[in-house]
Amino acid sequence: MKAEAQAQPNIALIKYWGKRDHDKNLPAVSSLSVTLDSLWTKMSVDFGAEVGSDTLLVNGVPTPAMEQRVSHCIDLIAGTERDPASIVSEGNFPIGAGLASSASAFAALVVATAAACGKTYATQTLAQLAGTSSGSAARSLYGGIVTLTAGDEHIDVQPLLDPDEWPLEVIVAVTEKGEKPVGSGAAMIRGEKTSPFYASWVKRQDDDFGTAKDAVLSRDFERLATISEHNCLKMHSVMWSSRPPIVYWNSATLSCLETIRSLQSTGHAVFFTIDAGPQVKAVCLPESAAAVMDALKATPGVLSLLQTKLGAGAKLLPSE
Repeated sequence: MKAEAQAQPNIALIKYWGKRDHDKNLPAVSSLSVTLDSLWTKMSVDFGAEVGSDTLLVNGVPTPAMEQRVSHCIDLIAGTERDPASIVSEGNFPIGAGLASSASAFAALVVATAAACGKTYATQTLAQLAGTSSGSAARSLYGGIVTLTAGDEHIDVQPLLDPDEWPLEVIVAVTEKGEKPVGSGAAMIRGEKTSPFYASWVKRQDDDFGTAKDAVLSRDFERLATISEHNCLKMHSVMWSSRPPIVYWNSATLSCLETIRSLQSTGHAVFFTIDAGPQVKAVCLPESAAAVMDALKATPGVLSLLQTKLGAGAKLLPSE
């Protein structure tokens, strides 16, 4: 009746932005991501806690605003006739700040819920269930480098490389610790409805996805760097051209990009990507990691750095 699971956030190099079906939460475009290692979210689900209704604690704080979304996800696995659950979430990185906290949370939630109610699901099925609550959560069920494509009814998530098959590193420059002003879901809808670039974004995504996939399989870092940065900037162009515009970046975000350009000009294997938030993720080869850390640490406006290798997919934790 109780289980706990852990999942890591994933960072999309070929971005997920927009939905083809809002009711089913199906993404409009394919995406390619890396699952991280050192950042994590743990979710505990207890159906025997004798609570009157579902309760949610996030890092020790009651969070009723998220309870409905979490409860719906649990219902998909345990059914609506279930007992109320006590849900406890703990994480070691900022929430709602553009670091994919919802991806790791819902990936861990589906694994913990299935175990707590004694059900067994294939990983692909759990990924599809997680994806109905958070589109990017589906990718965190798998480790390493992962692809996601959307069909008419379901998403298809596939591991492309295991974490040790291409040992990339990711250094996150945190430039702001508060929650972002516009959530990703609302921002996507605004972009779909108002950005003149949205249709072009969707139309050209398959080319970017195919190029990145080929680059990963051939371990072509330079090619992956070029297409990832290009795809990132296109996604943010959709946001900036929405009405009203959505600009998550701050001055430190831009300073980090200048730092990464400087590193590239001196021969370091590194590139940037930025999700729906102000944080900059620097993806690099291990031999460049120390130089990237030092350069970003010295960049004005960077509050902290998080360094991680690629990690495994969501997992059930041992019971106490």
